[in-house]
Formats: sequence, structure tokens, C-alpha cells
Amino acid sequence: MTTRIGVVTFPGTLDDRDSLRAVRLAGAEPVSLWHRDKDLKQVDAVVLAGGFSYGDYLRAGAISRFSPVMETVIDQARAGLPVLGICNGFQILTESHLLPGAMLRNNHLHFICRDQKLRVENAETAWTADYETGQEISVPLKNIDGRYVADERVLDELEAEGRVAFRYLDGNPNGSLRDIAGITNAEGNVVGLMPHPEHAVEPLIGTGRTDGLAFFTSVIKKLVTA
Repeated sequence: MTTRIGVVTFPGTLDDRDSLRAVRLAGAEPVSLWHRDKDLKQVDAVVLAGGFSYGDYLRAGAISRFSPVMETVIDQARAGLPVLGICNGFQILTESHLLPGAMLRNNHLHFICRDQKLRVENAETAWTADYETGQEISVPLKNIDGRYVADERVLDELEAEGRVAFRYLDGNPNGSLRDIAGITNAEGNVVGLMPHPEHAVEPLIGTGRTDGLAFFTSVIKKLVTA
């Protein structure tokens, strides 16, 4: 049976089609999910795509966190459903308390869009198993509220437990503490990051590389062998 991966669309989501395409290129069946629908359509994993859901009013992701679909996503994620939050999706995961910390305005107060080099810090999550720890990859980055922050206790816990999934290389683009670009929950099924792997899945788009495709092949392999 083909693995089914759902991609949630909120009002203001920009990268849902890119994520659906990435899912298909990786070999899974892409399934569109609407923010007002609690039914996840029996998908095996969920992607919260990038964009500016609800116009980033109040805080980025703060309103989307209360969309009907998130009630089911939160419950299922706590039960083990693989969930990937990309950019705005990462913001939604922190607002939902599926991941710790918060996202603030970039320290330079400007929107940034560039190819970003990352180092894989944890290659044992549901979304990173096709990478190697220490591997350097390049994927596009585009955000204005991308500065990851948490108190020292949380940061120390993330470091000690190996829950920093990705770290920025060659310059911190937004002031994120400890150069953190992405994190995972303790179980490894929920991952959030600010850069956009869905824009680096085929040579003709994004960075011209396919460094982001392994996010999607990783979760397919994880589900097939589960």
C-alpha cells in the first residue's frame, strides 16, 4: 500500500503545492488537507507547509494553532504520527506546544530569502533518517519571523537530548539562539525547521540541488518499516 502524506492548507499558506509535489517526487501519495476539516483522511504523516497563515496576525502561527485540523494533528502527533513543520509550520508547532520555544522577528528586522547551508545534527528522527549526522546540506530559506528562542533550560535540554535537528552554517541568518535551524520532539516523530526542504527536491528549482528530498524519503522508509 502506498504511503499517504497529508499537507495542510491554512488561509495564507504559500507552499502547500510545493510540499505536495515533494511528497509525490519522493514516492508517496500526496493528500490535501483543509484547515477547517478535522478528518486527516487516514494519512500516515502530515506536513504543515510554509507561508503566512492568517496573515501572521497576533503572532506567526498563533491563530492557525486553533484551526480544527490542528486538534486532530496534535492528538495524533502525541500518539506517534510523523509531523513536519516547515517555516510557518514550525511556528505553528511551537504555538501548539508540540515543540518547545518560540519564533520571533529576525534580529535584523528584515525579510530574508537565500540559499542556506545547514548541518544535520540528528539523523535519527522520522524525517531525517536518510541523512547522516554531520552532513551539510543547502536548502532555501525565506522568513521574517525566523529567530528561534527558548530559555537556557530548554536550550540545554535540547542540546543534551540530541533534539537539535539542524544548525545554521556560514552565518546565522536571523539571530536564532545557538544557530538552531530546526528541532525535534523527544520521540523523533515531530520535526520543525525554518528552511524549506520542499524547494530543494529537483535540479530545476530552488538551489538546483535535491538536498531536501531526503526529508520525504526518510518518513516513507520509516513508515514502511514500522
